[in-house]
Amino acid sequence: MPGRLGGTIVEIAEVAGGITVLVGRLLARLFPPRLDRVELLKALHHTGVQSVAIVSLTALFVGAIMVVQAAPLVLRFDAKALIGWGSGFSTLREVGPLLIALMFNGRVGANNAAELGTMVVTDQVDGLRALAIDPLSYLILPRVIAMVVMLMVLTVIGDAVAVLGSVIAAQVLLDTPPVTFFSTFTSLLEPWDFFSGIIKSGVFDVMIALTSCYFGLSVKGGAPGVGRAVNAAVVAAATGIFILDFFATFAIG
Repeated sequence: MPGRLGGTIVEIAEVAGGITVLVGRLLARLFPPRLDRVELLKALHHTGVQSVAIVSLTALFVGAIMVVQAAPLVLRFDAKALIGWGSGFSTLREVGPLLIALMFNGRVGANNAAELGTMVVTDQVDGLRALAIDPLSYLILPRVIAMVVMLMVLTVIGDAVAVLGSVIAAQVLLDTPPVTFFSTFTSLLEPWDFFSGIIKSGVFDVMIALTSCYFGLSVKGGAPGVGRAVNAAVVAAATGIFILDFFATFAIG
C-alpha cells in the first residue's frame, strides 16, 4: 500500500511537472505570438461551433433539473417567486460552468488527446520537425487558445439556454409565468454571479486544454497507448476540474 501510494504521488508529480514545462514552452511562443492562424481558425470551429448543439441540449435539461429539484420546497413554502433567483444562482455560478466543462472535456478534450496521440505514434509530429515546422506553434498553441476561448463562449450560450430551460420548467411544473420568474432573477442576482461562472469556465478550460495536449504528446506504445492516453487525459482533467472548482469557489466567493 505505501509503495502504491508513493508511485501515485510520483506519477502526479511527473504529470504536473510535464504540464508546467509545456506551459513555459507555450508562453515562449505566445509572446510574441508565433502560431498558425489557419490552424487556429480550424480549431475554433472544431472545438466551438461543433460543440454548440450538445452543450445547448445539456444546458436546457440542466436548467430544467434545477426547477425540478426545487419544486417540492417551492410548493411547500409557497415561494414561487424565488424560483428564478434560486435556479439562476445555482446554474450561473456552479452547475452550468461545471457540467459544461465536463461535457467539453469528454468531447473536445478526449478528441484532442486522441488526435495528437495518433499523430505521435504515426510519426507525423516528427515529420513536422523534419520539415522545420515547430509542432508547438503549429499544432498545440492554436488548440489551446481555441479551447480556452470557446469553452467560455459555450458557457455563455449554455447559461442562456439553461435559463430558458428553467423558465419552461417553472411554467409547466409550477405554473409560474416568465414575468414572475424574471422578477427575482433580475432583482436578486448580480452581474458578478454570471461573471464568476465565466471565470470558473476559464480556469476549467485551461486545465482541459493543457491536460489533453500533454497526454496526447506523451503517447507511447502504439495504438493501445493512444487509448490509455485518452483515458488518462479525461480522468486527470475531470479530477482537476473538481479540485480547481473547490478553490475557485473560495477565491471568488
